[in-house]
Amino acid sequence: MSSGNTIEAKHASVLAPLSIPIFRLFWFASIFSNLGTWIHEVGASWLMTQLDSSPEMVAAVRVSMAIPMMLMAIPAGVIADRIDRRKLIIVTQLFLFSTASTLAMLTYSGAVTAWLLLSLTFLTGMGMVLHVLTWQSAIPELVSRAQLSRAVALGSISFNLARSIGPAIGGVMIAMAGTWVTFAANAFSFAGVLAVAVRWNREGAVAPQQVSVKSSLTEAVAHLRATESLKHSLVRLAMFMIPASAMWSLLPLLSRQQLLWAERGYGFLVTTLGLGAVVGATIIHSLHRRFGMDRTIRFAMGLFAIALLILAHTTNGLAASTVTFVLGGAWMMTLTTLNSTTQLSLSNALRARGMSFYYATMAGSMSTGAFVWGQTAGTFGLVHTLSVASILLMILTITSRLFPICVSEEVDA
Repeated sequence: MSSGNTIEAKHASVLAPLSIPIFRLFWFASIFSNLGTWIHEVGASWLMTQLDSSPEMVAAVRVSMAIPMMLMAIPAGVIADRIDRRKLIIVTQLFLFSTASTLAMLTYSGAVTAWLLLSLTFLTGMGMVLHVLTWQSAIPELVSRAQLSRAVALGSISFNLARSIGPAIGGVMIAMAGTWVTFAANAFSFAGVLAVAVRWNREGAVAPQQVSVKSSLTEAVAHLRATESLKHSLVRLAMFMIPASAMWSLLPLLSRQQLLWAERGYGFLVTTLGLGAVVGATIIHSLHRRFGMDRTIRFAMGLFAIALLILAHTTNGLAASTVTFVLGGAWMMTLTTLNSTTQLSLSNALRARGMSFYYATMAGSMSTGAFVWGQTAGTFGLVHTLSVASILLMILTITSRLFPICVSEEVDA
């Protein structure tokens, strides 16, 4: 490779994967799909307050979306590696369209109940597990290995752009037309991904091996045990997610009790988190190139820990918003890099199963951490709990050196 090509590759933008037509189409479709998901979540939570306003039932809406990822990620990964990914994306989009449309019609007609809402939300969560794993495993088919981390970062930008503006759009929709419109909008959002998947030509792709489910899972576990970079990526993911989950689980309380902000103030904090995540995603490839992935992860974890400690003792709204911006960037830099190291540790044949370990670890760590920090905050208070979580993350950042991640990206030609 010429030095000119090398220099050009080193300075390639995070937007470089968008020069690939099929990836560009999928990316723009994913923005609308992610918007639909966040609009749906706002609508479902608000609808539950009308059907059953008990805290347990309102919280159950988010739980019903999260449980499928925690319990079904690995089985879904096995399925995604056994079935043609293009066909599976098409099937999952049709399934998600059906569940969202059904919920929209039931809500519009007034026939929806609290338990129907939870049931359909759970089904939506199941569909999203398959969708996320299939999409993640398809990315390396759409871009080169050298562009993988940038493609993952672009996916993170799409998600966080949607998270930043989706809830606000959902709120406007509810105010103007009612909650049924949010579900209809989510159903419509799946049409874009469906159209692109139909257009996707996978000629030359290796057909999935037709082996038993048990053999398929055994093969994935054996690869996990034998691949140090994959094992260490998952360990580092858990080391980050368990303490970092304190921020997400306690941010609503911090907004209400410490900053004395109402719902709009909390929404503003979530927006600054999302904007920080977008900025973090745009600079991550430069950090990888300059410091390497392993050091980037440690830097981002340490930055998150320091920012979380500052947030714990912040009572000023402007200061808190600045800190949440930093937290969003550090959160995205950590998870995008760990996602990339996991992807780079997997062959295409094992992609979905390997990524299922990633998402199961993420969901399990997030749920465990949220429960622990919630109980701790109830006993010792918000400030002490966030402080303990930040100190724990500092300690884990230092000890993460015991689990080095050594993967490389080829330079773009």
